[in-house]
Amino acid sequence: MASTLADINSQIKKHDEQIAQLRKQAEELRNQERAGVIEELRNKVAEYGLTAADLKLGTRGGKRSTVVVGTKAAAKYRSPTGETWSGGRGRKPRWITEALAAGKSLSDFEIK
Repeated sequence: MASTLADINSQIKKHDEQIAQLRKQAEELRNQERAGVIEELRNKVAEYGLTAADLKLGTRGGKRSTVVVGTKAAAKYRSPTGETWSGGRGRKPRWITEALAAGKSLSDFEIK
């Protein structure tokens, strides 16, 4: 049994090194097993003709996504050259920022 702080610290260091080695071994074994699992799954997907949709990949937890992709908001502003902007979130288009810097206001570009 350790009787001094130095002895205890030495044992802790020794155990920390052992833990690090065991974690490394566990990670290597996991990677080896993972490769086998991936190969097995690829074979099953090919054998049964499965798709990502069949497996509900691309959504979290197999639930349908509530985000609608590809829909655009109606344009609220139009530049003199015909460019449009919906006024939504994110960065303003360059033509808007330049016009605002030149002293114009958003109301000057509203589509009526």
